Amino acid sequence: MYDVIVVGTRVAGSPLAMLLARKGYRVLAVDRATFPSDTPSTHYIHQAGLGLLQQWGLLDEVVAAGTPAIRHLNFSYTDIVIKGFADVSADGIDAVYCPRRTVLDKILVDAAGNAGVEVIHGFTVNELIFDGDTVAGIRGQVGEGAEQEFRAKLVIGADGSNSTVAKAVGAEVYEGSPAACFIYYSYYDGLDWGMQHRTGFGEQQFASWPTNDGLALVAVMRKRDRFRDFRTDPDAGVQEIVSQIDPELGVSLQDSGKRVEQFRPMLYPDNYRRRSFGPGWALVGDAGYHKDPFTGWGITDAFKYAQLLSDLVHEGLSGASPMAEVLAEYERERDLQSASTYELTESISGLSLSPYYDSVFRATSYDAEYTKGFFGLIAGIYSPEKYFGEQELADLYEKVDFPAAARHVSKNGISA
Repeated sequence: MYDVIVVGTRVAGSPLAMLLARKGYRVLAVDRATFPSDTPSTHYIHQAGLGLLQQWGLLDEVVAAGTPAIRHLNFSYTDIVIKGFADVSADGIDAVYCPRRTVLDKILVDAAGNAGVEVIHGFTVNELIFDGDTVAGIRGQVGEGAEQEFRAKLVIGADGSNSTVAKAVGAEVYEGSPAACFIYYSYYDGLDWGMQHRTGFGEQQFASWPTNDGLALVAVMRKRDRFRDFRTDPDAGVQEIVSQIDPELGVSLQDSGKRVEQFRPMLYPDNYRRRSFGPGWALVGDAGYHKDPFTGWGITDAFKYAQLLSDLVHEGLSGASPMAEVLAEYERERDLQSASTYELTESISGLSLSPYYDSVFRATSYDAEYTKGFFGLIAGIYSPEKYFGEQELADLYEKVDFPAAARHVSKNGISA
């Protein structure tokens, strides 16, 4: 009998299992994958996420794996260009990192095992075990082996957007919106672009950042209705998008860039929040909450809410609070903490800006101090209220002498 079974051992599941094991609980973690292995990902870890890796004693391993430090960001939206970086975080983090998932996930899985988690990989969960309405365990097998049964006080699904656990418990979506875009990405040799996040006219975007082994990840985005045409010749499509958004980088890609791996195409899952707790079960990571990868918050949010859930589950398992209450608090707190980035991501990931965001980002690009605040917001250092507050925006518009008719200080169109 385990205290907790965690289904899924990537960026949400492994930290959660590790943290609970470090608190002295008996934890089983299973995953159908084996490690190291790849999975579609932005790779991007914000300073807030890196602070958690440092707190867990794992950031040095990510850096030691040859993951490049990034200390300058280039963000553009059509003709709006914002360049710079955030302040050093409270944890002393002065860079961001984009490790390959073959690197990061192996570090996290090994850390869970080192903390005392019993880890079974290559394990397919066939069904959950119920005791009445309460989840009591899992059944499944490794490969073609005999079916095994494991029981626990709590089963947590950390198994992604197509979560087996979520389906088995009937976790309903209570907030959501359709995804807007598709993405193609791969890894290139010969490119030294630093970090680029560039959205051009014509509702298209490319992004690039350095990752392990001296390679650069290059990704492109367009609206989903253009997916069929794009996939007929993705190399030409990538070249076209980069060249149209930044002709200089387009020349660099054509002359110096060499794609060294296959493309990873992906139609984004929808934005959603699922019911993430019930009798004997909970969901974490993309299993319970997902938003468009545009703002790159997937890994950092997985870390944040794994930490939150581990703290609250500890209260339940230790008897300090009823488990049903702490799991409900987990969902409420997750939704509260993620509300601003969820809304921002929904608003800008369609590759066109509302008048409000156009005015805010455009004015930001005119002021170095506010630019640093913008990157502090993206990094998770500053609260949204510090950046999007009506008085703060009014002061910014005045400082940069922004046209009065375009001074949007709230999303309902009211101007200062």
